[in-house]
Amino acid sequence: MTVRRTLAALGLAPVLLLAAAPTPARAHGAMTDPVSRAAACASEQRAGLPVCRAAVAAGGGHALADWDNLRIANVRGRDRERIPDGQLCSGGLDRFAGLDLARGDWPTTRLRAGSPFTFRYGIRIPHRGTFRLYLTRDGYDPARPLRWSDLDVRPFLTATDPALRSGAYTMTGTLPARTGRHVIYTIWQNSDTPDTYYSCSDVVLTGAGGAAPTARPSATLRATASASPSASAAASPVVSTAATPAAETAALDPVARIEQDPVRRLALPAAASLVLVAVAVAVALRRRRRA
Repeated sequence: MTVRRTLAALGLAPVLLLAAAPTPARAHGAMTDPVSRAAACASEQRAGLPVCRAAVAAGGGHALADWDNLRIANVRGRDRERIPDGQLCSGGLDRFAGLDLARGDWPTTRLRAGSPFTFRYGIRIPHRGTFRLYLTRDGYDPARPLRWSDLDVRPFLTATDPALRSGAYTMTGTLPARTGRHVIYTIWQNSDTPDTYYSCSDVVLTGAGGAAPTARPSATLRATASASPSASAAASPVVSTAATPAAETAALDPVARIEQDPVRRLALPAAASLVLVAVAVAVALRRRRRA
């Protein structure tokens, strides 16, 4: 084999190594602060909650395993046409049907109404796209599955290609000045893939004094609560006293950025080693020919 052919063969090896190295799946993501239903039930601290167990049963386990993969292709902004009423939290996907359960015990995040808040959207691989965040209107009833008419027509926050910090897209917006139990509905429409992602985050908005009004359970919720012990738990919301602790959502490990991928970290040094080997072999062959 000539020196040139040897160099060509060995020089191609690093490229083949990188090409063969496994790469992370396409962009996956979900709202982690305020924590979404899927992300909350995926954490070890909350996986055993009755609502999370019910969600897993209804969705065949996917609500936990695929917490960051609630996406639909080729929606192109036609969200209201593609997703039926009552199925907003699941995106109309059967494997996420448990996220649509109308219960009062979904984990919630307590936020201050009318105040700025920095939202965190955990992701796996960075992608370009636009986030739209909607809040439920006054009078929203958690005893009923979320409908499009429950949401404001316009988002209270829109962010295109927000900053990526510590494995999450961060965007700051001012919460609407309403109080009580609500849902923040997040739509992330990718601009460099055909996918759109959906998240439901249950929140309790408090007034200036820090207290939220006591919501009267609807007749439906009261009737369900008196029917069975498991439903009784649904009438007692699990409320966090502040924004979701970073340690809790960090346990979800939502980030697999390219520079942090262990396969890539191993492949690149290996490729560099092959380059050095190629150079050494070429030099040895050249000397051998001259001898």
